[in-house]
Amino acid sequence: LWEKIKKFSKKAGKELVINVLKLFFAMALGKATPAQVAAIIAALGYFISPVDAVPDLLPGGLVDDGGVIALAVSTLACCSDPEVVAAAKAKASEWFD
Repeated sequence: LWEKIKKFSKKAGKELVINVLKLFFAMALGKATPAQVAAIIAALGYFISPVDAVPDLLPGGLVDDGGVIALAVSTLACCSDPEVVAAAKAKASEWFD
């Protein structure tokens, strides 16, 4: 996960990276239920998988990844936990600020 973020962070943009980190930290900080963890693993698995609907190396190749991640973040309440959001933004600032 970290390698993909580092490789594609500039191309993906800060918002997508923060959303990926929200999913990661919701799980890592124990804010997600088992069902939410399953959804997070599926979304992050799609993000890091080299097999995509649209290959990441093509122009616009992260659009499908962004859609999957955005859907997961918007539907999982654990991703809006203040501790999760703060951790995601802090980690993203290491790459963008």
